[in-house]
Amino acid sequence: MVSCLMVDYIEFILIAIAAALIIIVAFKIGRITGRKKEAKDWESNKIESIVKERIKLSRAVLGGQFSEQLAPYLPGFDFNPNECRFIGKPIDFVVFKGMDEGRVDEIVLVEVKSGKNRNLSKIERALRDAVKDGRVSWQQYDVPEGVTK
Repeated sequence: MVSCLMVDYIEFILIAIAAALIIIVAFKIGRITGRKKEAKDWESNKIESIVKERIKLSRAVLGGQFSEQLAPYLPGFDFNPNECRFIGKPIDFVVFKGMDEGRVDEIVLVEVKSGKNRNLSKIERALRDAVKDGRVSWQQYDVPEGVTK
């Protein structure tokens, strides 16, 4: 009888140890899975916020490019749209004042700014300074005869 109680007691202890091990393993697996899910959720949210920010920036850039090309038709633009030629880079427009009447009284370089950033880029400042300093010239290039025939 004592041995039967002893066997039951040992079985109970073994079952308890096995149950404790199963609970510990399940807890560890749960923690690992939870961390992975948290990391995945965090990554997903981070990617989503990055995508939203990039879309916002892209829209701002496209809006700026659109408004640059429409500038001659917007209120407050000082030049005749027919006399404006869009270049885009490094300056937005070259205006040939008087060209609509068959002459050119002045050539004006126009940089259009939209949005919050109204600062000139390094190359735009250099171009402005070259014009202000009179470092502007005319050159003609004649294509060799055989190239176009």
